[in-house]
Amino acid sequence: MECTVSWTGASGTQSPMGFVAETGSGHVVAMDGAPDAARPENGGRNLAPRPMELLLAGTGGCTAYDVVLILKRGRHDVRGCSVRLSSERADADPKVFTRIHMQFTVTGKGIPAAAVERAIAMSHDKYCSASIMLGKTAEITTGFELVEA
Repeated sequence: MECTVSWTGASGTQSPMGFVAETGSGHVVAMDGAPDAARPENGGRNLAPRPMELLLAGTGGCTAYDVVLILKRGRHDVRGCSVRLSSERADADPKVFTRIHMQFTVTGKGIPAAAVERAIAMSHDKYCSASIMLGKTAEITTGFELVEA
């Protein structure tokens, strides 16, 4: 897997702390920093997600992908899946994630709650590389709501 991240702030036309990532699969993602009132040259302009937000979003995508795939492989009639991630970070540098809660909403027809619970556990314990990696610094908790379609 490869990715190239380039600073766009050097041109002066973008945010002073803007970056663009081009993934190995050919996709582009913009990133920016938060504004810094005390030192504007060191802050961003809030034009794109922060890198740590993308890390959290990627983790959500990774685990949601697993949950849907596991439920589909179990021949469950899954029709929707979302996960809301809330996090806390360390106060001092490096400001790693220290807590992450993943709240899933799974929509489907006749899906047993035990199947959803098992899919989330399998993702958390075995398949989701991102959450397993973040679990080295963060306490990760999960919950879910099952909505009948």
